[in-house]
Amino acid sequence: MFGTQLQRRARSIAEQVVRPVAALHISPNLVSLAGLALTGVAALVIALGPLRWGGALVLFSGVFDMFDGAVARVQHSSSTFGAFLDSTLDRYAEGMIFLGIIIHATRAEPAGGTQTAVLALAYSAAILSLIISYIRARAEGLGMDCKVGIMERPERVLLLGIGLLLGSEVGLLWMLVAFVVLTAFTGLQRIFHVWRTSAITPGTTPAAPAPRNASRQAP
Repeated sequence: MFGTQLQRRARSIAEQVVRPVAALHISPNLVSLAGLALTGVAALVIALGPLRWGGALVLFSGVFDMFDGAVARVQHSSSTFGAFLDSTLDRYAEGMIFLGIIIHATRAEPAGGTQTAVLALAYSAAILSLIISYIRARAEGLGMDCKVGIMERPERVLLLGIGLLLGSEVGLLWMLVAFVVLTAFTGLQRIFHVWRTSAITPGTTPAAPAPRNASRQAP
């Protein structure tokens, strides 16, 4: 959903920020693992502590998530495995955050049907988030570009962070409602895009994997 110009600007800023780190020859893969650890802390805070602090950490980890790709570009060390690892760790990260929300909901004082609704929505949001990532990965495995949809990873992280920053159970509930609706719609957008693309170019075969500079950005 974010425009190409905004994404390029964000990547340029990230590259300037990480130049001192890149000069130390720190591996982009190590930066990816550090980002996963930071997300784990955010998930723990969401589960056990105030939602606002968890939301702040989610947003910070989302910014930090750009650094591995920026380090790779600055060091000219982009690789197929690095892209694969980054996308894989992003799936673990999203799972951690939703697990934190689920644990938080089980510990919160039930208010009417809010607790059950949050649990159901958090589970649904986690599944839908994985599905839209799978759709893109499967489409690209068949040789089709699938960078479409209103809820790519940056938008998902932003919505989660803002919703948690509201700091209330009702705010968390409505954030999850929006997340589920928008990710479900994104899945339909991507399915339609693949259907239309495959109809235009029938017989598409899987493309050979190749290192991609921007591929450290998760679907």
